[in-house]
Amino acid sequence: MLSENGEERHRLFRELDRVLRPDDLLVLNETAVIHARLLGRLAGGGRAELLLLHPVGSLRYDGTARRWYALARPGRRLRVGARVSFGEEGEAIVRACHADGRREVEFVFRAPFEETIQRIGRMPLPPYIHDDTEEDRERYQSVFARVPGSVAAPTASLHFSPELLARLDERGIERHTLVLDIGLGTFRPIASDRIDEHAMHEERYDIPAATVAAIEAAKRSGRRIVAVGTTVLRALEGCALERGALVAGEGSTACFISPGFEFRIVDALITNFHLPRSSLFVLVSAFCGRERMLAAYREAVERSYRFFSFGDAMFLERSAP
Repeated sequence: MLSENGEERHRLFRELDRVLRPDDLLVLNETAVIHARLLGRLAGGGRAELLLLHPVGSLRYDGTARRWYALARPGRRLRVGARVSFGEEGEAIVRACHADGRREVEFVFRAPFEETIQRIGRMPLPPYIHDDTEEDRERYQSVFARVPGSVAAPTASLHFSPELLARLDERGIERHTLVLDIGLGTFRPIASDRIDEHAMHEERYDIPAATVAAIEAAKRSGRRIVAVGTTVLRALEGCALERGALVAGEGSTACFISPGFEFRIVDALITNFHLPRSSLFVLVSAFCGRERMLAAYREAVERSYRFFSFGDAMFLERSAP
């Protein structure tokens, strides 16, 4: 679906090279999903599951780190001191519990950490994908994923194919990259009754100097900055808000983009259709206006659009302030 100038139109995603303007600048997220879902056995019997978030003391992925923040199931049994066995590979020991449900977990593996989770870990597919087939696991990684660190895929990126990227190149559409490692901030639903009471978790980003220079040049010449996914938008706008300008390098953002937000960088957004009561739906409502988004979602339902990670996408042009 295309939502531009207050009108909705319908095209296939593989036609994106004809939807974009020749002078648009496309920004993509090169993050790669890690094998963050670990299934083991409790020392006292029963199954246990850990979902890795990031190393303790750092938002950056570290394949050598032994102590991690994780979400845990069953939470009532994974208290401080609980042990989760992974057979001959080793075990995890819960060292601390936090009020938001996170655990600090120390891993004691026989082999190096990264090598072990690559072998025993699973791709953290969303809970509504039940098959967990090899095909689904491969599809849950974008074709330009390069930098490991995310525990969920930047789903707008999943629509791209090598053939589409080649056609974008043929048309001369400029594209640059950044990295935002997707964690709890992106996928945790809003639990409070008021959106201004929702607290976002920090997520790490890294914006190359070449990307900053390209965006600044495009802005000077009046060209559109098109973010591929809410993660790209959050990295760019979070950086500009919290650091006063778009600055190259590594940082983190806990920016919650809600109606009234002043956008400085992004002019158009490619994104999937999001769950109700999610920070992502609030973000697109801030970008385009709540009533416009509700109307677009109603039309998507009437036309049997698919929602969620492997669903359909929207191209949204930002509403004027």
